[in-house]
Amino acid sequence: MKLCRYGPAGAEKPGLVDHSSRIRDLSGVVADIRIDSLALLREIDPDTLPLVEGAPRYGVPVAGIGKIVAIGLNYRDHAIESNLPIPSEPMMFMKSLSSLSGPNDPVMLPRGSTHADWEVELGVVIGKRCQYVERAEALDHVAGYVLVNDLSERFNQKQRGTQWSKGKGHDTFCPVGPWLVTPDAVGDPQHLAMRLDVNGERMQSGNTRTMIFPLDELIAYVSEYVTLEPGDLLITGTPPGVGEGRKPDAVFLKAGDTMHLAIDGLGEQTQQVVAWQHPRTGAAA
Repeated sequence: MKLCRYGPAGAEKPGLVDHSSRIRDLSGVVADIRIDSLALLREIDPDTLPLVEGAPRYGVPVAGIGKIVAIGLNYRDHAIESNLPIPSEPMMFMKSLSSLSGPNDPVMLPRGSTHADWEVELGVVIGKRCQYVERAEALDHVAGYVLVNDLSERFNQKQRGTQWSKGKGHDTFCPVGPWLVTPDAVGDPQHLAMRLDVNGERMQSGNTRTMIFPLDELIAYVSEYVTLEPGDLLITGTPPGVGEGRKPDAVFLKAGDTMHLAIDGLGEQTQQVVAWQHPRTGAAA
């Protein structure tokens, strides 16, 4: 299944994406797309659901995300381009829930931003509680997969102490979606092509098969340190091609730029980059 939440921010409705990529309304079946509602949807015939007309906004495709756990430097060439050692164990950090946004919503630069960067990533939505999970059982705990842009403000990430979350948790810095795709519809999650363009220029091309630590190992590893609950989001690292690693000179995002990213089977995202605006007055930086 491909599940989504559509409509205005804060008033999204549950939807199912049919074989023709049309949204079908699930409001008569479930109140929202949550992990505990997925079992109710497995036997539904999409053709029996009302068709949603037009091209509504996509929201974050699953409600009730409790936390975002992220893995850094999980592709060897990305670690090299970042001038950082290749990790011997998964490198974990957290992103704030306030960074979540819809897949095509604008990305707002933080106030004073000079080093904003992109990262196409595979996201894993947890379906069952993970606490000291064995690697052989890890993928049985997955509810579905999502496309994520793990945006970063590199100066805040690396030059303001050692706390990566400072550069990773800004508002709008975690676009997710458009769909939550259940494992049966994905096939092998360790063999998915991924790509990202900025202003029409290909920046990132990769495949999940080149991860240093594959998904089953990541889930088992993280569950030793952080209990993963149903609905939690684990994002799994980015392939090479980020702006910080461009040669001869780094390239960073500025207002007016457009990002377009995709992972095979998980859909596409397009984000316009906008300048920081004051949350109360709307004044620009």
